[in-house]
Amino acid sequence: MTIHNGYGALRRVYVRAPDPANAAAWEAYGWHGQPDPDAAAAEHAAFHAELTRAGADVIVGTTAVPDDPDDIYAYDPLLPTDDGLVVLRAGKEGRGREPDALATDLGAAGLVVHGRLEAPATAEGGDMFFLDGRTLLIGIGYRTNEIAVRQLRAILPGVDVLAFDLPHLNGAAECLHLMSLISPLDADLAVAYLPLMPVRLVQLLRDRGVELVEVPEHEFPTMGPNVLALAPRVALALEGNPVTAERMGAAGVDVRTYRGDEISRKGDGGPTCLTRPLERG
Repeated sequence: MTIHNGYGALRRVYVRAPDPANAAAWEAYGWHGQPDPDAAAAEHAAFHAELTRAGADVIVGTTAVPDDPDDIYAYDPLLPTDDGLVVLRAGKEGRGREPDALATDLGAAGLVVHGRLEAPATAEGGDMFFLDGRTLLIGIGYRTNEIAVRQLRAILPGVDVLAFDLPHLNGAAECLHLMSLISPLDADLAVAYLPLMPVRLVQLLRDRGVELVEVPEHEFPTMGPNVLALAPRVALALEGNPVTAERMGAAGVDVRTYRGDEISRKGDGGPTCLTRPLERG
């Protein structure tokens, strides 16, 4: 397993197909509407095909997480590292069974657990990504707390774990992860919604020579900043954010899109959320 950054060529990735039996719990999990099972399955199959087209080996999870429609958002429960998986602890009520379910699936695929967060730490994968092989960026907010940051520093002694406060925005009832604001596209390029970005993070990226493709205000609510790098300057984005796509294209990014009315828009989970990259080249 090699995870040195969030933009290298995607070689191996884990996903979870939507379980029709979980759709009935949409209100309890804060979804905007009940997903249509057939349409959701079709969207996810097309999404899966895009990952395969990009050359990735796609592992589909099979361990059930009953009554949890959020379980399709595979990015959050675990943090893959070069030493193995770090099992996280969900900050959102109702998602506590997901980390062990994913660890079971990935254990069957030959991956080992390197460490686990312990209570009262909470952390979700959407609040963190590797900027490079030595730097893990973490957003502290309503889903990820400072105790988790301290534990991750102990679990990953060779990694520089840098934490930044996230904005309150609409409060704890709505999901605002670090990766709701920014996604890496290459070693020197990321897409971001600047008005809500932590100042110290913007300064760090500037100092590291990372250029930012700016998401316009009207495309922030439709997950314009949530983009999955398939390879350096090759991105998979939710359709419906044409200005952001045009700006990424102007920066030399090959932008591919998928339809996510059921699997993304209703649950506020973009292409990053729907995947857990395991190996990048």
